[in-house]
Amino acid sequence: MSAVRMNDTNTIVDRMVNFLVEHEDMRTKSWFLSNAPGPLFMILAGYLYFCLYAGPRYMRDRKPFELKNTLLVYNAVQVLFSWVLFYEGYKAGWGGHYNFRCQPVNYATDPISMRMARAVWLYYIAKLTELLDTVFFVLRKKQRQISFLHLYHHTLMPVCAFIGVKYFAGGHGTLLGFINSFIHIIMYAYYLLSAMGPKVQKYLWWKKYITILQIIQFLIIFVHTLQIQFQPSCDFPKPIAALLTFNAGLFTYMFSSFYIKNYNKEAAQKAKADAAAAAVAGVKQD
Repeated sequence: MSAVRMNDTNTIVDRMVNFLVEHEDMRTKSWFLSNAPGPLFMILAGYLYFCLYAGPRYMRDRKPFELKNTLLVYNAVQVLFSWVLFYEGYKAGWGGHYNFRCQPVNYATDPISMRMARAVWLYYIAKLTELLDTVFFVLRKKQRQISFLHLYHHTLMPVCAFIGVKYFAGGHGTLLGFINSFIHIIMYAYYLLSAMGPKVQKYLWWKKYITILQIIQFLIIFVHTLQIQFQPSCDFPKPIAALLTFNAGLFTYMFSSFYIKNYNKEAAQKAKADAAAAAVAGVKQD
């Protein structure tokens, strides 16, 4: 019995290895940080070590850094970067070339396919630069903003992007990066304006709507990737579509929980405070 189970396990492992070898995208193999996962995992390990241990320890007895100019430049660059990614995703596929129901990966080297492959690689690099979000939180002693959701999201997205560059630099799964880049234009524009100081911050009423957009994004991806399972003739890998569906569902739950915890609670507290103020005013009038 154990021998049979071992053979079954070996068969599953062999299938996984063959699947990964067969789908390796040779076009991106030589591109920066795209050949093997080792360098990426080292970056992520250093990121987590700094954000969870070394950074807070270093900042423990120090005043928080202001970093105003750094944040202005960083967020402006991220807005520009996100705009480029959105534009490239539109021109290389989702502006008319791609089918929203089923879009297999095209491993050809024609200009339009290579344009999408480069956009996928740029998206991967963008996810690495976004690790600085957390680094700046640590240096500014904003530890309350470094939640499990924040760390999970920032750690997992570079891994997903690496898999995209390594194996699927194009096709159905790129809709996530396309929509995500659009939302990041808005999100980093908000951060850019917020970094300008209190005079601007008082006009920034739309932060919670960025979270709503993120939830909508994951709902779209959930449906978009789930439908692949019901199309036997679609030549996009169903295991990858299933992983994207699971990830989108998990993020939908986590971001929805974050929204309820932070914004619904905030609204309830404000309503309670308003009611208390109204009661005090009524007593004074009496």
